[in-house]
Amino acid sequence: MMVGMPSLTRAEAAERAATIDVESYEIDLDLTDPAGSFLSRTTVRFTATPGSSTFADLEPAELVAATLNGSPIDPATLADKRLPLTGLAAANELVVEARMRYSNDCEGLHRYVDPSDKRTYLYANLFLDAARKVFACFDQPDLKAPYTLRVTAAPEWTVAANGEVARSADGRWEFVQTAPLATYFVSLLAGPYHVARDEHAGLPLAIYARQSLAEHLDAEAAELFEITKQCLDRYAELFEIPYPFGHYQQAFVPEFNAGAMENPGLVTFRDEFIYESAVTDSERAMRANVIAHEMAHMWFGDLVTMTWWDDLWLNESFAEYMGSRITAEATRFSGAWTSFAVGRKSWGLRADQRPSTHPVAPSRVDDTELALLNFDGISYAKGACVLKQLVAFLGDEAFLSGVNAHFGAHRFGNATLADLLDALTTASGRDLSAWAEAWLRTAQVNVLRTEVSLADDGTYAEVAVVQTAHEQYPVLRPHRLALGVYDRAADGTVGRRELIEVDLPAGVERTVLPELTGAPAADLLLLNDGDLGYAKIRLDDASLANVPMMLPLLGDSLARAVIWSAIIDAVKDGERPVAELVTLVLAALPMETEVVVVEDVLAMTRNLVDRYATPETRPAALELLAQACDRLLTVAEAGGSQQLAAARALIASTVDTARIRGWLSDEGAPEGLAVDAELRWLILYRLVKLGAAAEAEIEAEYARDRTATGERFSLRCRAALPTAEAKAAAWHKIIADADGTSARMAEAAAAGFWQPEQTALTDPYVARYFAEMPEMFRVRGGIGAEVISISLYPSFAVAESTRDLAAGLLAEPDLNATLRRTVIDSDDDMRKALLARG
Repeated sequence: MMVGMPSLTRAEAAERAATIDVESYEIDLDLTDPAGSFLSRTTVRFTATPGSSTFADLEPAELVAATLNGSPIDPATLADKRLPLTGLAAANELVVEARMRYSNDCEGLHRYVDPSDKRTYLYANLFLDAARKVFACFDQPDLKAPYTLRVTAAPEWTVAANGEVARSADGRWEFVQTAPLATYFVSLLAGPYHVARDEHAGLPLAIYARQSLAEHLDAEAAELFEITKQCLDRYAELFEIPYPFGHYQQAFVPEFNAGAMENPGLVTFRDEFIYESAVTDSERAMRANVIAHEMAHMWFGDLVTMTWWDDLWLNESFAEYMGSRITAEATRFSGAWTSFAVGRKSWGLRADQRPSTHPVAPSRVDDTELALLNFDGISYAKGACVLKQLVAFLGDEAFLSGVNAHFGAHRFGNATLADLLDALTTASGRDLSAWAEAWLRTAQVNVLRTEVSLADDGTYAEVAVVQTAHEQYPVLRPHRLALGVYDRAADGTVGRRELIEVDLPAGVERTVLPELTGAPAADLLLLNDGDLGYAKIRLDDASLANVPMMLPLLGDSLARAVIWSAIIDAVKDGERPVAELVTLVLAALPMETEVVVVEDVLAMTRNLVDRYATPETRPAALELLAQACDRLLTVAEAGGSQQLAAARALIASTVDTARIRGWLSDEGAPEGLAVDAELRWLILYRLVKLGAAAEAEIEAEYARDRTATGERFSLRCRAALPTAEAKAAAWHKIIADADGTSARMAEAAAAGFWQPEQTALTDPYVARYFAEMPEMFRVRGGIGAEVISISLYPSFAVAESTRDLAAGLLAEPDLNATLRRTVIDSDDDMRKALLARG
């Protein structure tokens, strides 16, 4: 399978949009040969400038026939996935019949055989250049049109699509015509799916999953429907246009390459969200957030679609912001903004500090290959933070008024950043051009520090906030945030004395806070209390010294998340040693009550220990992390989320193999802890990495858990085996076996390949990564290839020689853009790791 292709350029898309206007699609798919290929027949009706030329997008296994206005098109003219169309009339009809390939990378019509029961499942995911793998089309976001879909499949199958079923009989389904959609939103599923149904205020609801997950879907359906209804109700309160797509179906599908996809009427999710083992409350909160995020897209992205990919943020930033907001306001997961602060926002800050940083709203994205690079923490998390700032600046009423006017003006059409800013300016009466230039058009992140000077009597002589900017992006932005003033009382409790609103003007480096002049010195000054601002936060020296004492006693989980994020970011930058972070984790984290803070702090600390600690200091750091986990287990409620989070982290940190091996046979496991399938795999994975389990035990566990989850874990465990044979087999699957190993399975193997305990064994593969990864990108593509390239980067080979190899690859002029970005950013991470190691 070769994936190289010319990307659609912005100029080509603009020219095609100026030449044609698509009126409708009729798509007829024959899926009766699910083991081989499928037949696709497409009729596209469109108007055009008479006498002009353009092209349709098509990537078939075989082009059977094509006609334009009744005249045959020579199949031999198809080249580079483009079918030339010449001599266009004012009104045109293109008919294309082609045999298409099923995919195994979640791009196109994905085919999956469930290892549990050997049943076959199909689903379409047409995001970014993949629609042409299913039907002939004009694949760009501003050529929206209504779709009529017909499907032939096994009569016993379930078939669903964007539109509702108009009629079905004898293995033939026809769906009602949709509202105008962009090509990348067209979707369907087909197979022996299990379905749960409900309705809400007359709106039909459905949830789909594989038959092997039927028991688990039935157990989760009540919560999934409840969250769906709560989100629908809250969006109905905020948005003037009701949900516009007829029915609301949610399909949990196998081997999905992202969290979810916002197909109107048929949202797709990775089926790991149908839980087969115990999960923490934070994982349920994340699932609720994803549901709310995808529902936001029904308006931001589906109803009103970006004209071109440079306005991707109009989709993702809004959905990211609304997802957290609606989850917090409408569901039982009221701490969604704490989850955002410690997790998603950290993702955005990391992306924004890397060499590949870009503006939230770049001035131009020249082609679709470059567009894929912008699906990152900047377009999602930073954009959401910027919108949170904008709401604080405009007020919620003006913000929503402008958004609703934007929806009304561009309903079922396309829009740009300028269109949205015009609507918000009209609604608020404020000129947003300077704000947009600073926050949307300029990359990188500011650093905000609290500076304190004391008078002789111990009161504050002056408290100021100092803003600095990256030397390459010297922009001092306007910020609206808060400063929390905290004291520790004689009885040991901590309280917030005052919350001061802070407005930092654009272009001003130092802002004095007169409210604190002459005030008694506090034990802790917390800048960005409430997490309203988007910046790197640095505490003053006195506050930093008091963190170990104050942090466990703060009652506000969001305040604790802000402190943890600031300290971890300082460690990442090399301003504080990783040993100091580990000591703080041991001292403060066992008293943390918010499970998402426990999970994310432990995960981020473990990652820093693996890369920043030297081989000599790493064992001691891991032992302290294991001790922190043991303390958490001691105080955690039996069977609760904290216990599960602590147990997972302990398994990942401990070298006491006898202890965790005992858990597999219910010996010594904490009371109330369910050692279920997933926990068993985590234990086995740790044992394998440490050389305490072998291939036979992996196969025995897979025989016990022959599920999709078990299949992924078994592959990950095999890749982690400390033998030359295991590494060679895993490398082949990842790099060379694109036809036999799906993208998700390759991702699983890549995740297990490199281990800090195995650097000598894997040393020969460091050079092979830089030599062979370009070839991997020639046989794999899209999001799957990107994820593999990141997971397979030799991050634990912390050495200047690794950086030299990276520099050599980056010198290649024709390097794939996605791979180039992976190497640039990963090399920058290694630069920081080398600095931290001294």
